[in-house]
Amino acid sequence: MARRGGVDAYPARWRRSVHRARIALRRSGVDYFRGDGSDWIALAGLLVIIPAITFATLLNPVWCSPTALALPIVAGGLLLRPASLLSLYATAAAALIVESIALGPYAEGPARVTPGTVLVVAACGFFGLILAQFRARVGVPWRRGGTMLFDLRERIRVQSALPRLPQGWHREMALRPAGGQSFSGDFVVAARTNGGRTLEAVLTDVSGKGMDAGSRALLLSGAFGGLLGSLPPHGFLPAANGYLLRQDWDEGFATSIHLVLDLESGDYELLSAGHPPALQLHAGTGQWEEKAAEGPLLGVYDGAQFDAVKGSLEPGDVLMLFTDGLVEASDRDMAEGIDRLTGEADRYVTTGFEGAAWHLIEACAKDVNDDRALLLLSRRT
Repeated sequence: MARRGGVDAYPARWRRSVHRARIALRRSGVDYFRGDGSDWIALAGLLVIIPAITFATLLNPVWCSPTALALPIVAGGLLLRPASLLSLYATAAAALIVESIALGPYAEGPARVTPGTVLVVAACGFFGLILAQFRARVGVPWRRGGTMLFDLRERIRVQSALPRLPQGWHREMALRPAGGQSFSGDFVVAARTNGGRTLEAVLTDVSGKGMDAGSRALLLSGAFGGLLGSLPPHGFLPAANGYLLRQDWDEGFATSIHLVLDLESGDYELLSAGHPPALQLHAGTGQWEEKAAEGPLLGVYDGAQFDAVKGSLEPGDVLMLFTDGLVEASDRDMAEGIDRLTGEADRYVTTGFEGAAWHLIEACAKDVNDDRALLLLSRRT
């Protein structure tokens, strides 16, 4: 009976072993393509490529020079982990030794392994190791790093989208990061609240610019988007200020302006946290008026108070919210920048300000090395 049980147990153990191997192989493949698992597939492929390149070099060194070994080394720096790179480098070094012995001294003819060849391959290996160590420290594989940055940029863009407004209103938003980068420290969050009757929009300028402020802007845009509409209008900026203080960033301040607009009556309130004033065009007089609310920067001290300024948009009126990068520069102060902005905006009165936001940034601050954002609202006649 014991022997019979042993015979029956062997196929069962074999099936369990096969099942575990299949599960491990599938998990390894899934982890690899997700960027979370072992890099043995890429390592195995590169280890096969090196002998193939060596064979081609020995066969025809003129068309496949010894420096071709730099190609798998560069690919390894992008795909492999630092520990796996050591095996790849050892194989490449062995291949160089084989090529130098088989082809003979470099002084006897062209297409040989020269000291320059060794230096080029070694330099590629050095920079590849630096890249691999950086990726290992950040924890983002090369295959997914670009996708992650693209997703972050698109998330900021989606969060900055303005909601649709009822008939009789026009809105548009333009944002230009510093230095032509994809990430900006300026962002907008907006929502229709009070059953869709009220538009709340918050334009924020995070300290810093470009990539330096992009990560903080992403975090704040998500937090501000969650706060907007969840609190009474006068409670938003105090809550945002407390959130920044809890982050305890070295450079953690921001400016912000909060618009609360009644889409039926046109009445609005503006609350500001150290932000440049808004500008309102009165259609009846054709004059621009600054709407400056009082309030300190976000993230400076606790218990800050933010006083609102009120106004009303009549048919034909326009309201512009913007960041300081649009009106401030090293060679001009804010007052001069506001005069230039209003002067350029007067050109779009007859066209109803269609597409004006992007063109105003181009006209007023095209080459400014700072993030620039402009939010424009107009009430149709």
